[in-house]
Amino acid sequence: MENPSHEAKKLKLEMANRLFFRLYQCANMLHKTGSRAIEAEGLTTQQWAVLGALSREEAREGMSIGELARYLMLSRQNLSGVIGRMERDGHLHTAPDPSDRRSRRVRMTASGQQVWREFALPKIHDYYSQVLQDFSLNDTVHALHYLLKILHNMQKVDQPEGDDALDLTEALSMTSEPSP
Repeated sequence: MENPSHEAKKLKLEMANRLFFRLYQCANMLHKTGSRAIEAEGLTTQQWAVLGALSREEAREGMSIGELARYLMLSRQNLSGVIGRMERDGHLHTAPDPSDRRSRRVRMTASGQQVWREFALPKIHDYYSQVLQDFSLNDTVHALHYLLKILHNMQKVDQPEGDDALDLTEALSMTSEPSP
């Protein structure tokens, strides 16, 4: 008979493997089905996230590329390509940051705001309704709580020694929007 402690560790690892594989599948399906939900607007899920982040009240004056990258948890390099395409499409405008000329500030254009509010958001809300149709409000709150705990721990793994990961309270405030 195996040690009960060893069996518990083995079971926990098996369940962790299943959980992370399902998260991977969910991320892939979000990209696939989310992009399909807004493709008529010429947007991808990454662009949806950028517009959502910039639509928040806290970002009405725009955000630096670094702030936006941290908020979305993307590398600046990945974000640069997305911003370039969105600027080319007329949804965003970048300009030197008045408080730090070395930094660039990103803002939604009037066209970007219109695409976001009038076209993308209704489709995104419909997408949420479809995906969460069997979820009660309580289910949604619990799912968010556990995803935030996972995110917080991932951030601790991501941080170099000595750096503080985003605390759970800050992570909760970050989820208050991107889509109003």
